[in-house]
Amino acid sequence: MERLLAGPPWGRGPFLAAMREALALHMRRSEVFRGVCRMQGFEPRMLRSEKDLGLVPFIMVNAFKERDLSIPGVRVALELTSSGTTGQKSRMLLDRTSLDRVQRLARQVFAGLGLVDPSQTADYLCFTYDPSKARNLGTAWTDKLLMGFTRAGEAFFAFQWDGAKGDFRFAREEAVEALERFEKRGRPVRILGFPAFALQLCEDFRAKRGRSAKLARGSRVITGGGWKDLQDKAMDKGLMRRRLADGLGIPAEHVRDLFGMVEHGVPYVDCGLGEFHIPDYSRVLVRDPATLAVLPAGKTGLLQFMTPYLSSYPSISLLTCDFGSVLPRCRCGLGGPILRIRGRAGVAKLKGCAVSASRLLA
Repeated sequence: MERLLAGPPWGRGPFLAAMREALALHMRRSEVFRGVCRMQGFEPRMLRSEKDLGLVPFIMVNAFKERDLSIPGVRVALELTSSGTTGQKSRMLLDRTSLDRVQRLARQVFAGLGLVDPSQTADYLCFTYDPSKARNLGTAWTDKLLMGFTRAGEAFFAFQWDGAKGDFRFAREEAVEALERFEKRGRPVRILGFPAFALQLCEDFRAKRGRSAKLARGSRVITGGGWKDLQDKAMDKGLMRRRLADGLGIPAEHVRDLFGMVEHGVPYVDCGLGEFHIPDYSRVLVRDPATLAVLPAGKTGLLQFMTPYLSSYPSISLLTCDFGSVLPRCRCGLGGPILRIRGRAGVAKLKGCAVSASRLLA
C-alpha cells in the first residue's frame, strides 16, 4: 500500500498487490469479512489480474449503517459519521494508519487535478456544518481537509449551531455578507459544499447588489452532495456549473464536483470537463442489480468500490446503492477511467447528507 500511495493518482501502481495485502489483513482481523470470504470460497491469492477483481467479495453499504463492523480493539484516531434523515448513520472508526493514508491520497488526487496550491492564501465560504459543532460528521471533516490545500485566510461556515433550537441553521444573510467581504478583499475565494446552497448564494447576492459577484482570479468552487436545484430536483451538472460560474465571475472549469462516501473515503473529483476520475488508489466495478454479474464498460448498474488503504474496518470492497457506469478514458487527457453517477437505486429514495441539509433551505 505504501508503494501504491507513493505513485501518482493517475498512474498504474501495485494496486493488485496492495489489495491482496488488505484482503489478507481483513480476513485475519475481521470476523465478518472472513465469514463473507469463506462463504464464497475466496482467498487473496485468487486475485492475480484486474479481471479477477470481480471475484472479490463485497459488503453492502447498508451493513455499515446497521452494525458496527470495525475491527475489535482498534485504536481510534478519528470517528466519522454519515448524515441522513432516516435515523441510520454509518459510524466509521479510522485508526492512525487509515487516517494518514486517506489524507495523503486525497491530497494527491486534488493535486493531480491542479487544485492544491500551498503558495496561495484563500478565503473559504463553506456550505457545511461548522466543524467545531459537528466534529465527526463526514462532510464537515472533508471540507476541513479541503481547506488545507491552500493557506487558509478567513473561513465562514454557513451551517451554524443554534443553541436555542438545538439544531443547525442556514446563516443565509451572513453568507451573502461573507461573499461581499471576500469580494472586496480581493484574494482568491474557495466555495465548498452543497451546490444548491452555492446557487442560493448567487441568487441572494444578485438580489441584494443588482449584479453577479466578481471573485478574484484563482477562485474556485468545489461542490459535493448531488446536483439539485433549489426545489431539490435533479439538474444537469453542466448547466449548474455555468450558473455558478456566471454568478461568481469565474471560469466554468473552476467549478468542480466531488463524489465520495464516508464508508469508502476515496474522493472522485471532476476534471475541467466535468468528469469524475477514478484514481489508481481505487477500482470501481459495475454490477447488474438483478444478477450481480460484473457489467462491461459503459453499462449502468450498481457501483462497487474497492480500495486497499483501510485497516480499521472492512469496507475495502463495498457494494453501494448508487447507479452508475465506468468509461475507459476521458477527453481531458488524464490517465485512468472515469465514473458517471446516474442516481440512487431502489423504490424508496435513500436520503443522504444533501437531503438532510436541504431542509435548512426551507
